[in-house]
Amino acid sequence: MDASTEGAHESILKDARMVWRQLPESWQTAPFLGNARLGVQVYRDTAATGSVLKFMLSHSEVQDQRPQWEAAIGLSRLPIGYLTLTMAGSITAIEWELDLWNAELTGAITTTQGHIEFSALVLQQQSVLLVSMVPSAGESSAAWAFVPLASHTTRKVRFPPPGGYQGNPPANIGTSGETHYAEQTLLAGGGYTTAWQEKREGTRRLMAANVTYGYPNSTGLGEAMVAVRQALAIPPDVVVAQHRHWWNRYFKRSFVSVPDKWVQRFYWIQLYKMASATRADAPVLSEWGPWFPEVGNSWTAVWWNLNVQISYPLVQIANHPELDAVTSAFRRFEKNLPQSVPPEYRDNDTYALSHPGDWTLRPGGTRSVGIPGTGSKTDQTGNLIWGLHNVWLAYRHSMDKAILRDVLYPILGKALNFYLKFLTEGNDGALHLPLTRSPESADAEDCTYDLSLIRWACTTLVDSAQLLRIDDPRLPRWRDVLARLVPYHRDERGILVGRGVALPGSHRHFSHMLWFYPLEEMSWDRPGDREIIRTTFEHWVSARDQWAGYSFAAASTMASRMGRSEDALSLLRFFLDGNIFRDSQVTPNTMYREGTNLAIESPLAAAQSLLDMVVHGSNTIEIFPAVPSSWADASVSQLRTQGAFLVDASRRNGGTEWVRVHSEAGAPLVLRHGIAGDIDVRSECGRRLRWRQEGADAIAIELRKNDTAVIYPRGQMPDIAPRDVPANGDAGSWGLP
Repeated sequence: MDASTEGAHESILKDARMVWRQLPESWQTAPFLGNARLGVQVYRDTAATGSVLKFMLSHSEVQDQRPQWEAAIGLSRLPIGYLTLTMAGSITAIEWELDLWNAELTGAITTTQGHIEFSALVLQQQSVLLVSMVPSAGESSAAWAFVPLASHTTRKVRFPPPGGYQGNPPANIGTSGETHYAEQTLLAGGGYTTAWQEKREGTRRLMAANVTYGYPNSTGLGEAMVAVRQALAIPPDVVVAQHRHWWNRYFKRSFVSVPDKWVQRFYWIQLYKMASATRADAPVLSEWGPWFPEVGNSWTAVWWNLNVQISYPLVQIANHPELDAVTSAFRRFEKNLPQSVPPEYRDNDTYALSHPGDWTLRPGGTRSVGIPGTGSKTDQTGNLIWGLHNVWLAYRHSMDKAILRDVLYPILGKALNFYLKFLTEGNDGALHLPLTRSPESADAEDCTYDLSLIRWACTTLVDSAQLLRIDDPRLPRWRDVLARLVPYHRDERGILVGRGVALPGSHRHFSHMLWFYPLEEMSWDRPGDREIIRTTFEHWVSARDQWAGYSFAAASTMASRMGRSEDALSLLRFFLDGNIFRDSQVTPNTMYREGTNLAIESPLAAAQSLLDMVVHGSNTIEIFPAVPSSWADASVSQLRTQGAFLVDASRRNGGTEWVRVHSEAGAPLVLRHGIAGDIDVRSECGRRLRWRQEGADAIAIELRKNDTAVIYPRGQMPDIAPRDVPANGDAGSWGLP
């Protein structure tokens, strides 16, 4: 990657920095740091007199281990505690910036007694919080301490559980040499430890802290103290340089610039947030990521009914498969999937996934997905298949057959088996589904949500068996289901929730539209599908009083799929502008709240909505498919599409300027480039490539594995490089500026 490209990335990340000129006071306003395990937020101690800052410590692995109760209680995420920095004077002003490019919080704190300059980061390579500060003489007494939080679930739904609930015992606070620690044991065995130590060199002070989860073998005490001491033993410039190198490389993997800088900055913050919150070798996202809210709430586990599913598609399109914890979770913890099947249907060949669960796919207690057609039915029947759609996206964006063969195919077949137990033939000869629940909507027979997942699963399994050359004895059954599964029920308002069940007024979930997005069973590219897509979509968006943040994100993406660019932007901006809807909104630090409950999935889905405006690739790669008229310029680089293509493109003065497509797998390429007039299609070294017109507005290009095509107006070889396009108006910074 050349120097100009590196400069564009650094410039755009520096521009997206978050700014604080007011003291944050909670999870909803605080700057956040993380490395997918250790999470840290910084804000004022509102119970103090104005002289104390909290560095809230959280860890994505720290959870209880009492599976006799449902996951949100017995396998609940657990609060850890916070470091306090107590100053001599009261805080009168702050100037903080969260530098995304280097993943570092820097700034100054002014008090009635002096000031402190500081920087804070969570090291990528050591899972350690490192805080460097230089206090003035009046603040030389500023001191660190640690306050443990009670180690028990904050879940209040169905609480206390049967048999009663006892919190874990108080932490043991101690010191070993110069290292302080808070050792927390669990009633289930093992535990976790927070260790911290400060090192002084002249006026400079360096504090390191670590949280280690030791279950089941230890409390992590020894490991935590070693991590802190090792971090302080290495020159800080060395560890900080390693940290910055990781983050700089991370951000260079793709590039997006649009004229709306409020949206652009939001997008880059979500990429920072995603890498701070998840990795392929770390836990899958819980509702809060690694950042446990001090006050807690009821969302103490992993929500597999929508939240995980909408958080992760972003990582594929943004070219960050190293963040895909969903595929790795299914690969590592497949053995736990039978636990979500009702006991009477467990046959060693059937899987399901209840929610809430933990990051190892355990539902805890006696929770299951329920039995269709009975009083035990739940809205969780489709969780596993929808979750596996994320694995399918991982396969399609990489074309790595190992994902298909080792993860998707074997698990999807057993997930479909659960549904197949309940399909029955009606008098019409079609296969029908008994009563299930459309998530957050209504009960219905032939529920559209479930039918769409069954269709997608059967289609994917049949196609995968052919691709993998597997002569599977289940193939005739899957083909029969595809041939005879009852069509979706519909009326003049579009496709219904299920047989005889219309959308019940405003509906925040898009469960009745999965066939359009994300499953793409029906496509706007097929003229015969357009009317039912349009009718169903318009009926859904006509009533928004019960919508959630993810509703706006999903609707924006659907609008992009339909080429309704102005609607796509309007829906996205309504959410990003901080509007309050049903007592929900995006927060100043780009997190999300629904009433008093807190979450991160809706902003992540909104970042994907931006990507869907600038590039879409399934059967056809579309360049700038839903860019609004106000965005005359745009620039993207290294965005990944299905088929394992990496796409670069530039839009200037209202039209596509050039496109570059690199093929990692040699898959067939059909491209809707959007360039007006005659074109040249050449390799990067200038050789003409073979192509043909594919319909009125697309071309097919013959690319082998690792080939690259550049498409541009005939005779006008472009300067191919990403650029931060000019702003089309003023935009503020995220944070508390």
